[in-house]
Amino acid sequence: MASDSKSLEILICGGGVAGQALAYWLVRGGHRVVVVERFPALRATGAQVDLRGQGIEAVERMGLLDAVKSKLVDEAGVAFVNGRGQPRGTIMANTSGQGRQTLTSEYEIMRGDLVRLLHDVTKDDVDYVFDKSVERFERVGERIVAHFSDGTSGEYDLLVGADGQGSRIRRAILPYGSPDPYWPVGIHMAYWFVPRIASDSNIRDTYHAPRGRMIMRRSHNPTETQVYFMLRETSAEVSAIHRAPVEQQKLFWAERFRDAGWQVDRFLDGMRTTEAFYSQEALQVRTDTWSKGRVVLVGDAAHCASPYSGMGISGALVGAYVLAGEINRNPGDLPAALANYDTTLRPFVDEIQATVKPRLLRLGMPTHQLGIDLFHTLTATACYLRIPEILAKRSKEDRGGDWQIPEYPEFAEAH
Repeated sequence: MASDSKSLEILICGGGVAGQALAYWLVRGGHRVVVVERFPALRATGAQVDLRGQGIEAVERMGLLDAVKSKLVDEAGVAFVNGRGQPRGTIMANTSGQGRQTLTSEYEIMRGDLVRLLHDVTKDDVDYVFDKSVERFERVGERIVAHFSDGTSGEYDLLVGADGQGSRIRRAILPYGSPDPYWPVGIHMAYWFVPRIASDSNIRDTYHAPRGRMIMRRSHNPTETQVYFMLRETSAEVSAIHRAPVEQQKLFWAERFRDAGWQVDRFLDGMRTTEAFYSQEALQVRTDTWSKGRVVLVGDAAHCASPYSGMGISGALVGAYVLAGEINRNPGDLPAALANYDTTLRPFVDEIQATVKPRLLRLGMPTHQLGIDLFHTLTATACYLRIPEILAKRSKEDRGGDWQIPEYPEFAEAH
């Protein structure tokens, strides 16, 4: 129960990982929580995600670590392959329980499975409303009046934007003239599912092609394989393609990759018929503003770290835990609670965002075959000498650095 037993009415906009994790902790503070999700049903879709460092601890504090373990994807490591599919170097997952995770985490899970787990433990205590979104809102006294897409409205003590990197709530609270919150890394990606074949193993394959192209193949169940196309490019055309109709997006990616080699014909055939296709620019969200009055942001809406951080899901889980912890600690003074949320979490966010170094990412996606050959030679040598394995096990911290998750006594009963 909250420290001064004040129960708040809280509206969360967005029913993904961050929104549901926040709802989980808030109801344990005795608050009444409504989650509105603009999609008609739970979005239990998406590609493979991982948990690292503080994110693993956040799941453990929720009491969900065993449930997550029961849904883990069998991905033993990452191989860098040539055009014949032969591995030049393989970096295995660090399963020692010490040090840091490698390119593949010990905790790999499909986003949909994680979303379903969170929903299962919150659905009885949280009011979920689907096919509905917040169109606009205003503050009236000490309350927020939210106006919804179906023409209805409601009053709440707090509105939370958990609506992803393109957050409409964030756009509404950023001061006029604020800098663009998007920090691009110069890489674009698309992913989809194709039928699994016998040669698709539990090792993630990564293949480089000239002109800054990369293909990744990973298999998450006996019948399906995930395909990722990644492109190093900074043109206006590629930045605009993610807003185009899906069929136009597919044509773009097919044109860019049709001569890439390896298994590209198989992957393009699968792309034409897949129903699960997603295209995006690798971005970070960086803003000095996480809250305004009685409106606050959480997860990617506040601090998207980009897929290349490896900490997007972990950051969402940790951010939800800290926000709820500060609200539960001081529900009678929301301005103080939201200020403490910012002060407490921002060092962690700064750490995970700083792990993404665009120049290094671009070096890992060479534009010429000579660069690819050099990359493979260095990778093969490092793997032969077991350097990635040794460095991972000897590291004293994961990608979240030495930042420690706060202890909130108010959550003790949830353990």
